[in-house]
Amino acid sequence: MSRNKIPNDSYDLNAPQPTQKHEGLKDPIAHKNKNFGPKNFADFYAVRIGQNYPPGLYLVATPIGNLGDMTFRAWDMLERADIVACEDTRVTGKLLHMMGLKKKLLPLHDHNEEMQAEHIIQLIRAGKIVALTSDAGMPIISDPGYKLVRACAESGIYISSLPGANAPLTALQLSGLPSDQFVFLGFSPHKKSARQAWMKQWRITPATLIFFESPHRLKTSLEDCLEILGDRKMAVVRELTKKFEHVERGGTKEILKRLSEQGSTKGEIVVVVAGHDFMSQHETSQHESVDGLLIADDLSFLEPKILELLPQLTVKEIASRLSQETGLPKAKIYNYVLGMKS
Repeated sequence: MSRNKIPNDSYDLNAPQPTQKHEGLKDPIAHKNKNFGPKNFADFYAVRIGQNYPPGLYLVATPIGNLGDMTFRAWDMLERADIVACEDTRVTGKLLHMMGLKKKLLPLHDHNEEMQAEHIIQLIRAGKIVALTSDAGMPIISDPGYKLVRACAESGIYISSLPGANAPLTALQLSGLPSDQFVFLGFSPHKKSARQAWMKQWRITPATLIFFESPHRLKTSLEDCLEILGDRKMAVVRELTKKFEHVERGGTKEILKRLSEQGSTKGEIVVVVAGHDFMSQHETSQHESVDGLLIADDLSFLEPKILELLPQLTVKEIASRLSQETGLPKAKIYNYVLGMKS
């Protein structure tokens, strides 16, 4: 696709674009055209074409299955970028080939991210535009990249995000479950014991839970959900945006029964689970239990998280954070953490 047919950078189609403030650096496009409020795409193209992106790091969303979900901005950015940093050069290379683009690809993964971050910062300081992509969807969501963003931010590098397709949020939309509060948990642990311990951390969280699962572990993972979280409303969302997109909604027992009848499951899977419904429980006293958990005494399921946070936060800060995540009384958690430290 020709650059002359692709818009660049960002504008709210209904209002003037505010100037971006970023470590003293202004978005030259927004600044130059700050009084422009395009009324249609033709106006949008007329003003945006010919403008340049400042050197920096651009986080570019790519389709999670349907190529039609590639945005104008993402296409334009990948065309203009000097270098594309990506998790897997084969996957991104295939996408660029389908777009008719040839770019220098720079692998960035868990094993080389810190080293590559220094290199990328040097490239940007030399005037280069670097785009970061994931294998699919929004970069950094359960993929490498946050260390790079942090390093660039600390170095005063210009950073911008070009949003687009996102599997967890798309699955949440389709699930029919509450979306006012939700927690994205990434991939579930492979081993059963680790997975059950992981689920116990979230069993009395009121927010909707979202996690990725592989087809061959889906049945055992849902069995763990049933055992640890109980028979909750949930959705198993498969092959998002693709030809065979499918959503199973219902209780955990009901979905397990359906999956057993259907046989093997294939494709990329997102599981969405309703949060703990405190309103449906009878009023609990200090020593009554919720889903078998003694609120006053048994907070042992929080210990892995507490141990992780202790080097970073004060006891008061840990109690506040975990109270927000679990819905448990802050004072109870505070006293428990103090007991662990003593």
